Amino acid sequence: MTTIPEHNDTIVAPATADGGAMCVIRISGDSAIEICDTMFRGRRQLAEAKTHTLHYGEIVDRSGCAVDDVVAAVFRAPHSYTGDDTVEISAHGSHYIVSRIIRLAISAGARMARAGEFTSRAFLAGRLDLSQAEAVADIIASDSQWSHAVAATQMRGGYSDMLRQLRDKLLRLTSLLELELDFSEEDVEFADRSELRDILVDVQHHTRNLTGSFALGNALKEGVGVAIVGRPNAGKSTLLNRLAGDDRAMVSDIAGTTRDTIEATANIDGVVFRFIDTAGLRITDDRLEQMGMERTRNTISKARIILHLTTPDDPSEEPISVAPSQQYIRLINKIDLQAGTADESRSDDNFTPPVCNRYDNDPATPTYDNSTDTAVPTQCVMRISAKCDIGIDALRRQLRSTIATDNVANGSIVVSNLRHYEALTRADESLSRALDALDNGLPADLLSEDIRQVLHALGEITGEITTDDILTSIFSKFCIGK
Repeated sequence: MTTIPEHNDTIVAPATADGGAMCVIRISGDSAIEICDTMFRGRRQLAEAKTHTLHYGEIVDRSGCAVDDVVAAVFRAPHSYTGDDTVEISAHGSHYIVSRIIRLAISAGARMARAGEFTSRAFLAGRLDLSQAEAVADIIASDSQWSHAVAATQMRGGYSDMLRQLRDKLLRLTSLLELELDFSEEDVEFADRSELRDILVDVQHHTRNLTGSFALGNALKEGVGVAIVGRPNAGKSTLLNRLAGDDRAMVSDIAGTTRDTIEATANIDGVVFRFIDTAGLRITDDRLEQMGMERTRNTISKARIILHLTTPDDPSEEPISVAPSQQYIRLINKIDLQAGTADESRSDDNFTPPVCNRYDNDPATPTYDNSTDTAVPTQCVMRISAKCDIGIDALRRQLRSTIATDNVANGSIVVSNLRHYEALTRADESLSRALDALDNGLPADLLSEDIRQVLHALGEITGEITTDDILTSIFSKFCIGK
């Protein structure tokens, strides 16, 4: 079994990315300051420095030769990121300089840090709970305004505080239920059943709100999946290139050019969208095209938004199954080829296509899945020309409008971590069983067991209940130096 290493030694690693003008080398552990004093030369030794102070000096090797001019930041335990004595050395970003400083630290008694070891020490020292530690990794990986906002809210601890309050309520009542077991022969009730039911309902309300936010949180974290589908030569690859601002997909007049999915991303008003160009849907004997279309159907099932391209001369639609959670936008492409349409120089600046013409009552409009005979309840139709950049800005605005970020902007808690979502789902299932047990008058021991399952699931999120294997799995995904 892999275990989280004991942190009674001193570790070192670069805390910033390689190749920049400056680099921060972090040294943390019981001997961090002593090790730094073997190579740092300033006005005074770092051993004499107060916590949270900066010191200018130089790093020298064992022969006294200068390696680099640096600034050393001293953080004394327990008031540091890891809770240990820590020194952060800001040096020039030369790979040679950084390597020399790290080698000097190792020769003085430090060892190279493992991936995520600084943050795992912060967790073990109680500086962060597990959900906050995971948020550190999410902040580092965030590539948009809103994925950063979700991670920042989680790291500030509001999420952890909510879960802790819910656990405290359940713990108090669980202890009373278990006290009843000690007096089972006397048939007494220490836990008020009416109060217990109110608390279970309240906790379930909060857990369901959190699980309900996962679809948005995961989309903001991983990027909003947008499947571009339609018949061959509808302009899917041209649209992908236009939305991504890059020639990612090969474009030709030959039907069936795209035989596999091609992905590109674009940031629209702080939200990353993952556009997936798919193989055209049609009847064909070509085995490669058939394989591509199978991947297309798989992509459609996983996408959050479906862009369904047709053309003015072929407005018919292939049957596409759309789940209630998916957004469906039908695009009539190549309108530049229609008689009476302005020439190709026409741009979005002076053209406003009809956006979201919704028409639930038109029997000719809904698309149907042949297997389930389920109609798309509400559609959005837009007229565009991907080739001539007509209606593309309006399409970008429509895509952005499908992602509601008001709650994120207000600091509301949004779950973006799959591990948390799965734990919350288990908590919800246990809460439902506990409520059923309560309503059916089941004995305290069965009721207590269901509530303990809730406590266990919530505790897994914050790290109050965990295992070395889970911790190793989480922190191994961090970068070195964090």
